[in-house]
Amino acid sequence: MDSEQRITQLFVDSIETIQHSIELSPQISQSADLIVSTLLNDGKILCCGNGPSATLAQHFTGLFINQYEQERPSLPAISLSADGAAISAVANQLDFNQVFAKQVRALGKPDDLLLVISTTGLCRNVNEAITAAQDREMRVIALTGDNGGIVAQMLSEEDVELRVPSSTQPRVQEVHQLLIHALCDLIDGHIFGGQSE
Repeated sequence: MDSEQRITQLFVDSIETIQHSIELSPQISQSADLIVSTLLNDGKILCCGNGPSATLAQHFTGLFINQYEQERPSLPAISLSADGAAISAVANQLDFNQVFAKQVRALGKPDDLLLVISTTGLCRNVNEAITAAQDREMRVIALTGDNGGIVAQMLSEEDVELRVPSSTQPRVQEVHQLLIHALCDLIDGHIFGGQSE
């Protein structure tokens, strides 16, 4: 396979994964409603992930604090992946698996929501964050892929999983970004009106 054929195949694979992910529409809508309810009840969104998922967590919170497509008031969201000092302190003095859970226990309250992003659902520090959120009586939205991993098993009936139907991590990550944009579009429309046409 030459370079152009490989490029074509990558685009085709991505398009097919996106097309299959359209089936997540009910869960996307449910997730947006859950986030809107959290925000209208003076709650905030805590968000975490590792590696590329950490970048997506920061992207999500950036869109909340600044804007998605339309100018509007800032929305309360914190990326637990962004505080290098807190992460390195917990990892050094305690355990890297607790880097998000410690922050959830410090910052989270029952009216808040935890958004976790994990392509495999197997990251122990993400799983520990879910446990901490459940201890704080917070709801959880999980962006996963493949079979959902341990994350899928940890969620309660009140939580929501957006599981991308792919075991290829780059394809899952591509759809996770699209899911974040879809959520932001719906949330802005619900709270501020003027959804994008």
